[in-house]
Amino acid sequence: MRSGLTALGIIIGVGAVIAMTGIGNGAKSQVETQIASLGENVILVFSGGVGPNGLRMGWGGAGTLKISDAEAIEREIPSVTIVSPEIRTSAQVVAGNQNWLTQVLGESADYFDLRKWPLADGAPFTAQDVRSAAKVAIIGKTVARYLYGSESPLGQIIRIKNVPFIILGVLTPKGLSIMGTDQDDVIVLPYTSAMKRVAGVTTLRGINIQVASAREMAPAQQQIVALLRQQHGIRPGKEDDFTVRSQEEIAAMATATSNIMALLLGSIASVSLVVGGIGIMNIMLVSVTERTREIGIRMAVGAHGRDILLQFLIEAVALSSLGGIIGILLGLGSSRLISTLAGWPVATSASSVAIAFLFSAAVGIFFGFYPARKASQLDPIDALRYE
Repeated sequence: MRSGLTALGIIIGVGAVIAMTGIGNGAKSQVETQIASLGENVILVFSGGVGPNGLRMGWGGAGTLKISDAEAIEREIPSVTIVSPEIRTSAQVVAGNQNWLTQVLGESADYFDLRKWPLADGAPFTAQDVRSAAKVAIIGKTVARYLYGSESPLGQIIRIKNVPFIILGVLTPKGLSIMGTDQDDVIVLPYTSAMKRVAGVTTLRGINIQVASAREMAPAQQQIVALLRQQHGIRPGKEDDFTVRSQEEIAAMATATSNIMALLLGSIASVSLVVGGIGIMNIMLVSVTERTREIGIRMAVGAHGRDILLQFLIEAVALSSLGGIIGILLGLGSSRLISTLAGWPVATSASSVAIAFLFSAAVGIFFGFYPARKASQLDPIDALRYE
């Protein structure tokens, strides 16, 4: 009973470390998946920076980008393969007797290739639709579900701000974005249609850019900044009125919080391992006191100090290692339970399991050494007389 209670601290500690690191790694993995949904080798340009009179605008908050900027980037930067000017707004849309408030995006015909976002049904709009500002739309799964239910939306009329659009296709579901919003709650129009027929604007909220390869991302980003400064007539020493972010920068910002959370959860769980180690040291000290006469008898019949040291050290390591094995099973079971009940993503790696087990064995050695050494240094005559 006493040994079981002693090992319980290690069991809880190892189980907590595995479960908490699994939750942290799962969150990080989910963020990385969401970043990958942006596409490959993507650079995003947002309108806004330092506006007139030094007023700082947020991303997309100031209409400082124009179609000519997107055309210049596509024309003058060789490594750029796809450019999609972006209009972003929200609107109440109506289909039959149903209505829904959703996000409306204006994009180029290449947007779906840039985002690696295939259609589940139908066909995308074309470059000709963009040039003619055609009244055509591609809708996300969420919009299709709420407006049409089980009925096919293809060829149906959807009214956006009282303007009728024909639905050409339905996007494949993508789930949540890195900001936690539903990516499938969206309608994608040709950007010219969004500007003229829906938003009534002449400027862009952003520009999506794809570069040919990862190694060309940094040079392309610098070239885009220089080109836009030239396009906007920004003099040296003045701040940009736009913001340029690469996919790597967005990923680094998004995963920083996940990394901190994983580290914090692991650190908190590790405290219980230290507490368990102190429990082992405490019980081993009690054991040395209770077994003083036994130690004296062993020494009297020829045992050396190192034999006594090894005996108690093995006992401490056995307790912590056994607790570590049970803790691993507890941690894996807890991770699965959390994932099932709470719906949280959990990713338990083999390395975290191995580290937790080795750490539990190391706790046994570290906290078991002092009691074992104390036992090995007992005087045989005093030990034999101990009652």
